[in-house]
Amino acid sequence: MDDFFTPVSTTYRKGKDELAAVELERAVPKKSLVSTVVTSLDEAVEILKNQPDYDSLISTLKFYCDNAASITGKPSPQTAAVVHLLVAEITPNYWTLLLESSPLSSDGFIARDSDAGLLLRCLSNVTGLNAILAHIKSLVAESRQRRKDVPSQDIHLHLQIFLDLTAALLKRPDSIQQIWTRSVQTLPDAAMRKMQLQTLSGLLASSRVLSTASEASAVIGTDKVKDATKFIIDGAEYVKWLAFNIATWAGVSSTEVDFRACFDVLQRSLSLGYQSILVKALINELLLKSDSNPATFVQLCFQQPATFKKIMQILLDYLAQKFLSSVSIQDASENKIVTSVAGIINVLVKDDAARKLFLVSWCTASSGAGLGDTIGIRRAVLAALATDKDLITLVLEKSLNQFGDQLYIKHAAILQQEVHTQILLLSAGYVSRLSPIRLTMLVRSGAYMSSISNRIASTQERTRILGMVVGESLSCLVDKGKNKLDFHMDEMETEEIEALKSLTGIYDSTGPFDDLLASAQSIKPALSAVPFQKQTAKPRKNRPVPKASTIANLPKAIIEELNSSDDEDDSLVPYAKGSDPEDSDDDAELVQRNKVKPPVYIRDLITYFRDSENYDKQKLALQTAPTLVRRKANYGTEVKDHAEELAGILVGLQDKFELEDFGETQLEGMVALIVAQPQSMAPWFARTFFEGDYSLSQRTAILISIGLAAREVAGFDTGTFKSSANFPSRQLPEKIQQLYLEANKEQAQQTSGNSLKALPANAIESMSQALTADFLAPVAATAADSATGPDILKLQSFTARYKRKTSAKPRVRAIPNTTASLLAQSFFSPLTAHFQVALRSSRRVVLNPAMLALYLQTLGIIVNSAGPTTLSLPQMTSELWDLLLGVRVHVLEDRGALRGWLVAMAALLQVNGDNMRGLCEAHGRNIFETREWVGGVFERIRGDDSGGEENDVKMLAAGVLIRLGEAVEKYQALLLGDMANFS
Repeated sequence: MDDFFTPVSTTYRKGKDELAAVELERAVPKKSLVSTVVTSLDEAVEILKNQPDYDSLISTLKFYCDNAASITGKPSPQTAAVVHLLVAEITPNYWTLLLESSPLSSDGFIARDSDAGLLLRCLSNVTGLNAILAHIKSLVAESRQRRKDVPSQDIHLHLQIFLDLTAALLKRPDSIQQIWTRSVQTLPDAAMRKMQLQTLSGLLASSRVLSTASEASAVIGTDKVKDATKFIIDGAEYVKWLAFNIATWAGVSSTEVDFRACFDVLQRSLSLGYQSILVKALINELLLKSDSNPATFVQLCFQQPATFKKIMQILLDYLAQKFLSSVSIQDASENKIVTSVAGIINVLVKDDAARKLFLVSWCTASSGAGLGDTIGIRRAVLAALATDKDLITLVLEKSLNQFGDQLYIKHAAILQQEVHTQILLLSAGYVSRLSPIRLTMLVRSGAYMSSISNRIASTQERTRILGMVVGESLSCLVDKGKNKLDFHMDEMETEEIEALKSLTGIYDSTGPFDDLLASAQSIKPALSAVPFQKQTAKPRKNRPVPKASTIANLPKAIIEELNSSDDEDDSLVPYAKGSDPEDSDDDAELVQRNKVKPPVYIRDLITYFRDSENYDKQKLALQTAPTLVRRKANYGTEVKDHAEELAGILVGLQDKFELEDFGETQLEGMVALIVAQPQSMAPWFARTFFEGDYSLSQRTAILISIGLAAREVAGFDTGTFKSSANFPSRQLPEKIQQLYLEANKEQAQQTSGNSLKALPANAIESMSQALTADFLAPVAATAADSATGPDILKLQSFTARYKRKTSAKPRVRAIPNTTASLLAQSFFSPLTAHFQVALRSSRRVVLNPAMLALYLQTLGIIVNSAGPTTLSLPQMTSELWDLLLGVRVHVLEDRGALRGWLVAMAALLQVNGDNMRGLCEAHGRNIFETREWVGGVFERIRGDDSGGEENDVKMLAAGVLIRLGEAVEKYQALLLGDMANFS
């Protein structure tokens, strides 16, 4: 039996005394082999390698900070080792502890001499920042390589620590200047300084910090990032911080080397994609502050011609939008704001001929002169140029040559021509005062005579009127008495034309701009208002203690219960216990009794929208906005005063809480704004579509809102919230109202057009389908008639269709079509004018196939909404046809864009259906060119009976070809010359 028990292993246990002695020996800490007083860099490396205690770490950090100039001035392997150990070993273990023992300074930053401040000072150099970003990248890569079932809390915690460290390192307004001083300026060799400067620019200004931090925040979750750290993961806030640091650095720079380094960082920063935000922040810090020095701005921003042009263009746009948006063309008196803005421009360009020539080019360029801005910025620029007689004369000469150019007259957008006409008249007024002989010679020249003749000979009414305005205005400056030119036309006696003529009498001077400094506010990054948070856990919100009610102190009433059970009637059914929806929750503490009330003023609506963290306010503001804007449209100036601010909020609104029908209600709010203020808001939305920094979905919403607003202004569609927006005081009682509405209900249904009950997924697409159906209906009817047999058999069906068609035709209104001119000037012209400017820019977002298709359909809807009775139809036809022929190359490769092109062409032909003869006379060559190109499209596309987008495109192409073919066949005698020239 003993053989069955074989020992596997043998263990000898020590006695209790021996075990206690061993444990006591282990508990005694080893004596530190290195003294806590650090005297060399090698000792610092050894201490950091051996897991130092708190006192040894602080002593090492103090040694490094006290000798930072000599250490960073001579890069060595020991320096790299110290930085690596501080980042990889010390920061993950000690950062939270260092923060707890470090007080904050009065400005909310970590004190420089605190324990955490010592660590930040050790890493405030190019090597330290580079090591931090490299470590974050390694953590992100490790997190992605782990399997999904393996927890990553440790990596997430480390990423949070290093994001906080990076933010604390860069948070100060002089962070870049400190890094430059400690790691670049102290280097003895110029080549090393250049290399380190390039590394610094690459880290801060080439999105290295921004991209790395954003990548790390995506791993741990943006909601877990502290508020004080979010500026390094948000592009706009990061650029504001960058601009504030550059401005601080430039303010303390004194040498050419410092300004050159600062400019290198600025130049790299312009490539981050936030040029406008960056330059505007620099303008506020270096130009529009009470203690600012314009010379610093000039020395920093105008070192290279290319950078100067970018910054100067943004500067002019910013000054126009911030200070001169209220200056109208009717205001012909001297304006203090215009004088102050002219003073700023004059200070920036007065000592440099190249900068002055840029202003001349800005005034006379084919896509310049502040298109979309008020006349105030043009007055300011010309006032600055008027200090030089030769320059203002050069502006007038170039403007006159461009004004009479036939290609410019035919192809330039009418809104652009009006802007250049203002430049011409303003410059002519200055030249008449500075050099009247020179103006007389220009007016008597043959070039001027031919310019006016070309204008008057134009087939477009607006073009002719501008020519007559210039002719009469310049004649008043040169001629006297009966020799003054006067066309004696009613069109020349309107208020708008009189305001244009008065531009020659405007004289603005250049003055000090102290008034602008008082009104301008410095745009500091949002991080400056957020103190650095030491705690990592979110603070617990304490529920407010309710105040003691005064009723509790009153004597309690004595309630006597009477037993009335004998008198109860069994037939009486007691009420069910009331149930308040707010009390449905079991926990009484979670019941929300402080309901948010709907806003009744526009400013309150804006306040609700700005509170982006409050779900109730966001939902209520979104639901209330369309009705409130429509209700306040014709009462007071609330909507007019806050329209642009509210429009900017609506366009940039994000569906943070995933609200129901968010997109539709947002669109309704934008449509309500445009309908309430069409003359100002339609051009604003058009300009925002091209120049705003928005996503494709937001730009799509802008185009849809413009198209819907155009239909509503024209009277075709009514918004969902229109009926509920009327004040109750303007409504009759319901019973009496029915007496008046019953008789007109049937007529209203016939003349109101399609009622827009709710916004579909793409309202522009729905309206395009309706438009194309109307366009193709005659073609389909003709095809059906030709396929049904002899004409004698079709007489009855044709007569029935004719009667049905004529009975449904609405009666022509006897009132003048004033909305058509509004659609042409405020909706159509801004869209076409900004499109021509966008084609010449580097960011041609509108050429995205989906965006281009929607844009072309929107133009077609606006032209169709204006109708055939608008006086501006020839001008709109010319601009739209030229635009369509110009974008043919961009729509060939995409079926959606091609369909949008054909929809716009169909709308153009349909609205000119009653004037095809005039269309053939004015645009004969365009007819043949369009017919040939659409014919090629029709041959290349394969259509079938299964439907789909390709079949729709082929049908539209066939409809356009048939319409053009009918016009050519009917008016071929008029088109013989164009036919010969084209062939």
